Amino acid sequence: MFRKIDKTTIPPNGKPMMVWDGDCNFCRYWICVLKSKTGDELEYQTYQEAAGYYSNISRQAFAEAVRLIDGGGQVYSGPDSAYRAFFYFKNPIRFAHDWYDRSKVFRFVSDHAYHFVSTHRPLMLTLTRMMWGNDPLNRKPYWLIYLVIILIPVVLLFF
Repeated sequence: MFRKIDKTTIPPNGKPMMVWDGDCNFCRYWICVLKSKTGDELEYQTYQEAAGYYSNISRQAFAEAVRLIDGGGQVYSGPDSAYRAFFYFKNPIRFAHDWYDRSKVFRFVSDHAYHFVSTHRPLMLTLTRMMWGNDPLNRKPYWLIYLVIILIPVVLLFF
């Protein structure tokens, strides 16, 4: 499981900073999607680049989870970094971060799901591409086709 970091004494210059694993193709895919949703509201940097700047956050801590660092130095880790990034969408989504903050059950499920995904990134990339296609900027809802293929036999069996 990843460590949570509350705050850094070295906030980003300017915009909040999403720090992610540049060696991870799964991460690269979803960061590309996130960038398309946030526009220029967030800065993005790989932890391989950022680790030198944020000297009070270890390279190992960056390797454990994606981190969103806001202008005040507050650090959001793992799934909460994504939930907090939703605030910066062109049409902001706030409920996920609020649930993460307020619900122990939601936090537990989110953290463990994040841990599972982060320890199975090659598989998750394969599933992502199967469900959404290879181009993160032009995703196709292939998952809908799979759902229909599964539902038709189930419906035919019971009706």
